[in-house]
Amino acid sequence: MDNLITIGTYVITLGLALLIVYLYLRRTSKKSNETIQKIEKAKEFGLYEPVTLHPVIDDGMCIGSAACIEACPEKDILGIVSGKAKTINASRCVGHGACFNACPVQAISLCIGTEKRGVDLPHLSQEFETNVPMMFIAGELGGMGLIKNAVEQGKQTIDAIAAKINRNLNADYDVAIIGAGPAGISTTLSAVKNKLSYITFEQDSLGGTVYHFPRTKLVMTSPMELPLYGKIKLKETSKAELLSLWQDILVKNQITINEFEKVLNIQKEKGVFTITTSKGTYTVRSVVVAIGRRGTPRKLGVPGEEKEKVYYRLIEPELIQNQKILVVGGGDSAIEAALLLHDEGNTVTLSYRGDAFTRLKSKNLDRITAARDSGNIKVVLNSQVIEIKDTVVSLTEGESPATEIPNDLVYVLIGGELPNQFLNQVGISISKKFGQVLLSHRKN
Repeated sequence: MDNLITIGTYVITLGLALLIVYLYLRRTSKKSNETIQKIEKAKEFGLYEPVTLHPVIDDGMCIGSAACIEACPEKDILGIVSGKAKTINASRCVGHGACFNACPVQAISLCIGTEKRGVDLPHLSQEFETNVPMMFIAGELGGMGLIKNAVEQGKQTIDAIAAKINRNLNADYDVAIIGAGPAGISTTLSAVKNKLSYITFEQDSLGGTVYHFPRTKLVMTSPMELPLYGKIKLKETSKAELLSLWQDILVKNQITINEFEKVLNIQKEKGVFTITTSKGTYTVRSVVVAIGRRGTPRKLGVPGEEKEKVYYRLIEPELIQNQKILVVGGGDSAIEAALLLHDEGNTVTLSYRGDAFTRLKSKNLDRITAARDSGNIKVVLNSQVIEIKDTVVSLTEGESPATEIPNDLVYVLIGGELPNQFLNQVGISISKKFGQVLLSHRKN
């Protein structure tokens, strides 16, 4: 009798175990199929090919923990197929790098460019030094976007400079920092911390690219260590709050930024750099270029673009009301501008040359889709601006003839040109990278 009970217990236990395994396999199979369907849909809508910094998963190392999926701040960038992580809407990845740090087995590398699509990048060492000795690049220009990455690179470049600098060279400063965005500010603070004499140039205002975000735009960031301040824990913050924080840190540490002073040229002779700006000439022992990738705003190249009603940045949407506005572009900046302008009571048309939005954060895609479906914003895909006139704009849609729409203002938000001319002028080598690994746990 006891043997029968024991056998029965084993049978029940085995049955429960098999049921659990069956349910688990069924659930994982269902999830795999859902992810495969998402990947196919992403390919259909042109969302599968990455356009910026993105994760590449080593299938041989991946254990399918899904830690990368949980860590990713965006939606449906990664998924699991047959127990392995896979990219889905890769074109929407904005390079947070949270997946890279979250992976428990270090199976993720961060890359830029693909086998098909190259990206122009300067030649940099592991210390972010260019082919010109003692000239460094920090921040987005080197391929790594986001504020946290820029801040970290600013610190690392100064660490490298402090270890290499030749103080016997006769110069005005130890280091010149070009740009006062996140990378430039971090570099400046690090220079002070390392007791290096510095001069920081910014052709616009403090904050660089961040300064030109719309006032209500939320800057997505993550905890980071800022020199002379400590850890900053920000998940969502307004542009004004972020700029105020930086300004307070600079004031408390008596740090000066040469705002509205543009660097025109850099020459090197006998180990010393001579920097010519719009306001003067300076000599330095090292240089950090932290000017971002945007460079000069990209233009449409159409008749009428020189008119005063055409802008390439949206800074104060709250001052613009009851206007007929055309926003040109299909990236996050264009979408956010269109939404902000609509919120201020303007009639907004959004023109994008593509058939679908391929690079948007999930929140922005949801918002612009809702605004289009409700009729609040007219979205014209597969369209091109032909001519800008005083009261109308000529626009084509697909193969249809051009039509004219009433217009008071035009915002062209289609990105910027990489400042290749400036980089070439100062001697920095640039080449097109295809699938370049920028960050990996594995040693080369």
